Amino acid sequence: MNNSLTQMLMNYAPLIVLFVLGWFFGARHERQHLAQLRVAEQELSHIIVSSERFYVPKLSADTECQLVMGSVVIAQDYFKMVIARILSIFGKNLTTYETLLDRARREALVRMRTQAQAQGYNHIYGLRLEVSNINQLGSMVEAIAYGTAVLSTENSTKAPTDASITMPTKTSINISKI
Repeated sequence: MNNSLTQMLMNYAPLIVLFVLGWFFGARHERQHLAQLRVAEQELSHIIVSSERFYVPKLSADTECQLVMGSVVIAQDYFKMVIARILSIFGKNLTTYETLLDRARREALVRMRTQAQAQGYNHIYGLRLEVSNINQLGSMVEAIAYGTAVLSTENSTKAPTDASITMPTKTSINISKI
């Protein structure tokens, strides 16, 4: 009996070690990504984003409208995929996929705002978000955020230069019409 238990542990130990290492590094990477998103959202919070389709802000003289977009593909780690498969058997809420979609949407918005800032715009309206699966397992999603960027006089504040200024961590988006 003791010999068979030892043999079983020897057979499955590499699998268990790899599973635990995958969980540890996947969770660590997700925490780092969320921290990077919080910092980027704070730095870009001066750019107003609105989902109103036909809203035209007060434009500054000689401004042009331009389409800006952010796109990202994010993959889920295998540990969370296994947990999601188990939870789906019981009909549970798949919070592992919710965090994947949240990270993808937030990253796409950050990339869109970064493009608008690089081109000198301070207001984006007509925001649209699209999310789609890349593979059949559902472990990779692509998120695309796009909108019309303009230089507006409504938001006359410039980008913060002092790192000690605290900005809200939530992205202010009117999603009532999405």
